[in-house]
Amino acid sequence: MPLNITRVAYACDSIDMLADRFAGRAAISDRFELATRYLPKRHAEMAGGSIYWIVKHKLVGRSPILGFGEAEGGRAAIILQPKLILVQARPKRAHQGWRYLEGGDVPPDLGDAAGGIDELPPHLVGELASMGLI
Repeated sequence: MPLNITRVAYACDSIDMLADRFAGRAAISDRFELATRYLPKRHAEMAGGSIYWIVKHKLVGRSPILGFGEAEGGRAAIILQPKLILVQARPKRAHQGWRYLEGGDVPPDLGDAAGGIDELPPHLVGELASMGLI
């Protein structure tokens, strides 16, 4: 099972803001490069994994990792698909940088849940998650 990482969605106060960020990137390119100071030590284990985004102390979505590269200024780039896949919200404390997320701790995608929750607008999914209903 691939290794995943978590990261705070900086400057995103809602799932809508995060979804808009990815929609904007998808319109420009088929990839989204996230610059970070250091290449994750366990990056070889992340093939097929995802970055799980934290908004308001909850894991709310994920973006598949395509690979790794170099960014400006000697930084590392985590190359992502420019899409946000909503997951069943799960509490997660905010942190700086990224943290590893093992396979057993990964929340399921909302598309895997019954009832078509993944078809709801992101802001409504955020409200339902904040009330603990999904």
